[in-house]
Amino acid sequence: MKKKSQLKGRVIRPRPIDAKGAVADLMENSFLAYNAGRLLEASQLFAQQMTRADCTVGLSISGALTPAGLGFSCLIPLIEHGWIDWICSTGANLYHDMHYHLGFTMHQGGLRWDDLTLYQNRIIRIYDILFDQQVLLRTDRFVYELMEGPDFQAKLSTPELHWRLGRKIAEREEAAGGAVTCMLSAAYRYDVPIFTSSPGDSTLGLNAAALALRDNRFEFDVLADVNLSTAIVFQAKTGGGRSGVLILGGGSPKNFVLQTEPQIQEVLGLDEKGHDYYIQFTDARTDTGGLSGATPSEAMTWGKVDPNQLSSSVVCYVDSTIATPLLVAYTLARAKPRRPRRLMRKLPDLLERLREAYRGVRLGYQGKHRRSDSSGQRRRH
Repeated sequence: MKKKSQLKGRVIRPRPIDAKGAVADLMENSFLAYNAGRLLEASQLFAQQMTRADCTVGLSISGALTPAGLGFSCLIPLIEHGWIDWICSTGANLYHDMHYHLGFTMHQGGLRWDDLTLYQNRIIRIYDILFDQQVLLRTDRFVYELMEGPDFQAKLSTPELHWRLGRKIAEREEAAGGAVTCMLSAAYRYDVPIFTSSPGDSTLGLNAAALALRDNRFEFDVLADVNLSTAIVFQAKTGGGRSGVLILGGGSPKNFVLQTEPQIQEVLGLDEKGHDYYIQFTDARTDTGGLSGATPSEAMTWGKVDPNQLSSSVVCYVDSTIATPLLVAYTLARAKPRRPRRLMRKLPDLLERLREAYRGVRLGYQGKHRRSDSSGQRRRH
């Protein structure tokens, strides 16, 4: 019986590939083992479970994905179909994505360039992507001028900062004909909060720091970021739904979307068990001990993943620039769009619910200590 149960898996007998197959059909027919098998498993998990109406999906983005065009080709479609509810991205991905809004170009460059020659010609290289240094300087000027405006003279969480930047970009898009040109404007239009876990570690942060030298009143409210992201996950789990994470790469954004659960359970003392669905595309090894390579089962020991849902976790060891377009193409073919959750406009209410729940825990904790103290006094008397 044991032997029979171990051989219940699908028989590997694919059809020959032909010229007429769609991407989803190709994946189901040919992605049968190794990381191809994990990629199909991840795509099916996302399309069949995480796109359901009751699942709140957080996306984390690290690595230089938007310079390679994945913002426009993959991430904006995920937002527009309602499949992504909140995001944590490196600031660099948001900054470089604005190049496309401003009409600047990134170029395929190959790997046979002499970097000293590129430097002398003021050409920037991101692996095999090349672009003019003026792209950076003119994008800096654009961001700097926006953040000098009255809408930015306050202490803001990173989702509020990005929402206001997205609104300004969307206004420019409307004036030019209405087409979405970057992630920030797409997130603004669909009220998707975008967090940055290390806001000082990007050109957006560098521009904010320069403004501070001129007595600009903008500040990052990083504590609000922690509470707001935690409030999103807390509502997802206590409101009768589920929480899933789609992790592109690793690093600080990965930790930020996962740390919401230890914050709920360990720090705030609220009853919870962890995220329900976990998908990661990574090239990081597990044996170095780094967060980027940490597995869902290791995350479970921190309370980040629900032990009862560990089977709904997939790690695929593949470059995100390969895996993400395939996952998006598969989901477009196999899942229906869903109504946007529009969490950005709900953040104040979600934060208040988290505050009330934490207040209840604190009152209960204080009550226990008062009863303990009073009983101890009675015993001493």
